Amino acid sequence: MEADSDLATRMCIVTRECLDEAMLLRFVRSPDGVAVPDLARKLPGRGVWVTLNRSRVAEAVKKHLFSKGFSEETRSPDGLPDMVARLLRQNALSTFSLAKKAGEAVTGFMKVEEALARGRVRILCHAADAQPDGCRKLDRMAGDGVMTVRMFSRDELDLAFGRSNVVHAAVTKGGLAEKLVAAVRRIDVFDAPLGSKGSEERV
Repeated sequence: MEADSDLATRMCIVTRECLDEAMLLRFVRSPDGVAVPDLARKLPGRGVWVTLNRSRVAEAVKKHLFSKGFSEETRSPDGLPDMVARLLRQNALSTFSLAKKAGEAVTGFMKVEEALARGRVRILCHAADAQPDGCRKLDRMAGDGVMTVRMFSRDELDLAFGRSNVVHAAVTKGGLAEKLVAAVRRIDVFDAPLGSKGSEERV
C-alpha cells in the first residue's frame, strides 16, 4: 500500500472514494492495536482514512474496517464517533483560547459590537443559549465574510476564554481566525446528514 506522503487525496476505507484530506479523518493504530483519531494528521505511522462524517465512522466500526485498513486486528474505542465529535469541538475551542491569548478575540456584547463596527471581525460567536434579541442586533452588524457560530455552550466558551458567562465573542481577521473557520466547518460537516456537506459559511 502507498505510504502517507504528499498526496492531495486519500481513499476512505468505508466508501473507497478518494477525497481531499480536508474532507477526511485520519486514524493511526496504537502499539496495543487500537484505532486512534489523528485530527492534526501528525501522528507517526501508517494512517487510514474515513470520510468526515459521524455515520461513516460508525460504519467503519460496525464493519471492522480498521482491521482491514491496517491489515491486522485493530480495535475501536467504545463510542468512537462521539470521541471524534468531542475532539473536533476541543480543537475549535482551543483555537478560541489561542486567539484570546494573542489579543485577536474579544468577549462581551459591547466589545464585540465595537469590533464589528470597525469591520475587524471574521468570526462572530454566540453561546447556544444566548438571547435572540442580542444575537439579532450583532448579526445585523456582521458584514460579508463574517462567519456566525452558535454551536458551543456557555460552559464551553467560559473554559475556552478563561472567564465566566461568555455569551458573545468575536475573533478578528487573521491566521487564527482562518484556522478556526476550518475547525468549525469540520464540526459542521461531521454532524451533517449523509449526502450533505454542511453549511459553507454559518452566517
